Amino acid sequence: MPCLFVLFAAFAPRLMLVFFWIARPTIMSTVFDTFLLPLLGFVFLPFTTLMYVLLYLGSTPNGISGADWLWLALAVVLDLANHSGAFTQRGAVPGMASTGAAAPVAPPVASPPAAPITSPPAAAPAAAVTPPSDEAPPSA
Repeated sequence: MPCLFVLFAAFAPRLMLVFFWIARPTIMSTVFDTFLLPLLGFVFLPFTTLMYVLLYLGSTPNGISGADWLWLALAVVLDLANHSGAFTQRGAVPGMASTGAAAPVAPPVASPPAAPITSPPAAAPAAAVTPPSDEAPPSA
């Protein structure tokens, strides 16, 4: 279920832009002069593009002004947070380095077999232990 929420949150602004573009193509052509700018916004900055369209519709004929820029800045922050969150999570994917480049995946190394567990050797009786002598060993 959390994955479904993340997918919905990631694609919701893009879906809203597509639906808005299909339902009101004249408004989209009024807001943007070319096809390239909304397409780039759709791919890279979907929250900002959607917010720009919504603010442009509700603004005065002069365009975006005043407090509208704060809402647009918030949308930019949301887009940057989305991109930075995706970049920082690349290390969680097996085979991806934290720099974003594909890292070679080393084959798993087999560990050597563990030594059998044995009980420690019994201590020698106290009488059998001889103290060391100060004499030199006999020469051969």
